[in-house]
Amino acid sequence: MGPGLLFAAVSVGVSHLVQSTRAGAGYGFALVWVILLALILKYPLFEFGQRYAVATGSTLLEAYRRQGKWSLVLYLILTLATMFSVLAAVTAVTAGMAIQLTGWKPSISILSPVELWSLMLIIIGLLILGIGRYPLMDKIVKGVMVVLAVSTVVAVISLVPHLHGIRLWGKVGLMDIGFIVALVGWMPTGMDVSVWQSLWTLAREQETGHTPSLDETLFDFKVGYMGTAILALMFCFLGTAVMFDKGITVEDSAGAFAGQIIELYTSALGSWSRPIIVVSAFTTMLSSMLTVSDGFPRALQMVGRRFRTAEEKREVLQVSGNSWDYWLWLAILAGGAMLIIVFYLESLAGLVDLATTLSFLSAPFLGLLTYRAVTASWVAPEFRPGRWLQLLAIISIAFLTVFSFVFLYFRFF
Repeated sequence: MGPGLLFAAVSVGVSHLVQSTRAGAGYGFALVWVILLALILKYPLFEFGQRYAVATGSTLLEAYRRQGKWSLVLYLILTLATMFSVLAAVTAVTAGMAIQLTGWKPSISILSPVELWSLMLIIIGLLILGIGRYPLMDKIVKGVMVVLAVSTVVAVISLVPHLHGIRLWGKVGLMDIGFIVALVGWMPTGMDVSVWQSLWTLAREQETGHTPSLDETLFDFKVGYMGTAILALMFCFLGTAVMFDKGITVEDSAGAFAGQIIELYTSALGSWSRPIIVVSAFTTMLSSMLTVSDGFPRALQMVGRRFRTAEEKREVLQVSGNSWDYWLWLAILAGGAMLIIVFYLESLAGLVDLATTLSFLSAPFLGLLTYRAVTASWVAPEFRPGRWLQLLAIISIAFLTVFSFVFLYFRFF
């Protein structure tokens, strides 16, 4: 188990703790179909990242380059357009969880408690990635995911007997399309992660010295994806059971919203569970922040190398995060995210919706590049996806494209 759980870690962050909870709190079970549809349609596009890496020994970025350098330019533009808001949203939520964990609200004249915590968390993330790189991040994530999964399952089971007689379904109209797009954008996560999957697969191979078979790789991915899907539905359930019937609105500040997340669990399990839940929620968001902080620079590092070299080989692919270009991109990412948090964090929900909407609009392009990569002539036939998976991928790309135009029409016209 490795990249599949990293996929779960980057997914079970803002998309679950924030967006799935907001879906339940605002609409009850009325948007469950949206969550399920996004999970089903996006499945092949995420699976293709690990499939391509084990099939060719290279990353999806090499596949993009082989389609033409225009593909790398497109990927670079889409990544630069989304990465700062993505890390800012994840870090802000993590900062809110840190306040709930410690009860400490430090502030200075120019930084609020959330902004100061965000700065400290980014520095902590830099240290973890610098000291341990992939192996340490991999170990942290596995422990965190187990604790959160168990806590969530127990909380949901505890609330099931109390569902009788409460309102479970809300109304959804055309005016809600903005939130639906934001929900789909990161359900289960942004399409960038397909590229990260291919990078993490090769990093895992370097760490262990073991080249996995296709069956091993797909098993790892399916476990992570299935866990991600189940937890998404559970967070929607928690938002419905605890907040929707009572008419509780989602708070707009990071600290207050983090408190509401903690309340989801303590109302189901009892006040005794608060210390466990606070630690679990904080470490979940921290693991999500780490994977985002690692994924973007790692991918951008390889984009630069694909422009400079004609071919990517397994034996020269140094995906460890100790080179100057990795650290340069990490510094740019961290600095840009902090600027957004300091100057534009007026609304946590607004920041999250911006990040997820941008991810949604970039998804059709990245999905098409990934589909062309895994079905390319240089991929051995035994590694290519089956016809039904290819068909599902085509339907997914078509759906994301049409839905993007529908959203843009309602947004601007």
